[in-house]
Amino acid sequence: MLKVGLTGGIGAGKSEVSRRLAGLGAVLIDADRIAREVVEPGTPGLVAVVEAFGPGILRADGTLDRPALGAVVFADPDRLATLNAIVHPLVGARSAVLERAAGPGSVVVHDVPLLTENGLAPGYDLVVLVDATPATQMDRLVRLRGMTESDARARMAAQATREQRRAVADLVIDNDGPLEALEPQVRAVWAELVERAAAG
Repeated sequence: MLKVGLTGGIGAGKSEVSRRLAGLGAVLIDADRIAREVVEPGTPGLVAVVEAFGPGILRADGTLDRPALGAVVFADPDRLATLNAIVHPLVGARSAVLERAAGPGSVVVHDVPLLTENGLAPGYDLVVLVDATPATQMDRLVRLRGMTESDARARMAAQATREQRRAVADLVIDNDGPLEALEPQVRAVWAELVERAAAG
């Protein structure tokens, strides 16, 4: 089994790359998706988040109001650390279960947005970075996700710098250009991962 950490800043296009790698045969473990699952209604995770941040972060139907929570934590590093201390262990435990279920010769890709920030690179056989310039990230967040520039800037500022991410990466996919430029790079990275998995 080859354990791969896939990371990239917000708006870099990591989700698109993870989707394509899964299409090629990777076993995908999506930390963001798991992070949502561990705070669904009825979970101990949601109880802990409400205890830490109050009932104002819940919608009327009892689900987590992500924008409301985001507004609290992304502007305050201490509050963000509190949230991470609740969610990250739950995500790690669930990821480990999913990883153990993959076959021995599998390429297991862990889609981990905050891999660099949380010092997780040593836990993987190699790290793949989906890279884009801050200007490209900003454009995508505002144009495609409808964020305000100030909100996008705050989200980007809460993450590692581009240089910090590049420092922990073994392979880099440049996603500054159009989608058609992405496919050959993803296929090349996949070939490399399959080769490394086969080599043990």
